[in-house]
Amino acid sequence: MPRVIVDCAMYRDGRRSEAPGDLSEALAQARAAGDAFLWIGMYEPTEEEFEHVSHEFGLHKLAVEDALTAHQRPKLEVYDDSLFVVLKPVMYDDAADTVSTGELMLFIGDSFVVTVRHGEGAALAAVRRRLEHEPEVLRHGPTAVLYAVSDAVVDHYIEVAAELQADLEELEAEVFAPNATDTKNTAGRIYGFKRQVLEFRRATSPLLQPMDRLAFGNVPFVHDHARPFFRDVADHLTKANEYVEGLDRLLSDALAAHLAQMGVRQNDDMRKISAWAAMAAVPTMVAGIYGMNFDHMPELREWWGYPVVVLLMVVLCLGLHRMFKRRGWL
Repeated sequence: MPRVIVDCAMYRDGRRSEAPGDLSEALAQARAAGDAFLWIGMYEPTEEEFEHVSHEFGLHKLAVEDALTAHQRPKLEVYDDSLFVVLKPVMYDDAADTVSTGELMLFIGDSFVVTVRHGEGAALAAVRRRLEHEPEVLRHGPTAVLYAVSDAVVDHYIEVAAELQADLEELEAEVFAPNATDTKNTAGRIYGFKRQVLEFRRATSPLLQPMDRLAFGNVPFVHDHARPFFRDVADHLTKANEYVEGLDRLLSDALAAHLAQMGVRQNDDMRKISAWAAMAAVPTMVAGIYGMNFDHMPELREWWGYPVVVLLMVVLCLGLHRMFKRRGWL
């Protein structure tokens, strides 16, 4: 258990105190005190490692299965003895320009909070430290923990969206550059960017309904006076979703503009090729005619026949070149 339990503490009146080693005794003391609760943080526990905690706190087996399996959508489930919340923190790797997600599950009860983390995306240690420096907030019990964790996750969504926006501006400058040549790589980058935005959307969009329930509904184990705070989180989440939708639309527009530019460039190339082919066809035709093996041909035996024919080919090619130049084909 020490390997998977990252932190375990009891909080009385907003102040941290060490919890007894026995979870059953610690939970009994928290419930007897009335103003205390137990907060246990776990990292990727196995079924055997989590069994003791789930048994002591009476966690529902379906919620336990979801917490162990991971790969869940953000959601909120209400059970008889606890509230189960799934969040998906988002991480942004600036070096690789990639978005990845972790998973964070919270079990909220009358006198306890159990957090189960999968992946590296949830900075719960920072949230716990911040709450421990704000005892007036932590005094509100498990509801304060749920709010603080949700607020931290959603605020990080906006930070990641800002990073993606900066990358998108660089990509747009590349797409609309007048001398852009590496079109294959640009299309691949746009498509890869859209996959990153899709991964981001999978974390933010499903969370809207749970946040609305916490902000406007009557959810067990969540105090009514906390609703305004969850409404603030819901507002920030809406803002993050608007960022994501805007990024997706701009990427679609950038991809369409890039494909249109490729079509225009191909048309320009085809016109240039056609123009040069036409100019090459004229002297070829004249030379082909005068290269025939006939004895009786105009100007064939005149001394000025050769220079006149060459001059004719030059004049025709120059005329075609001037015409194509004026029409923008060259």
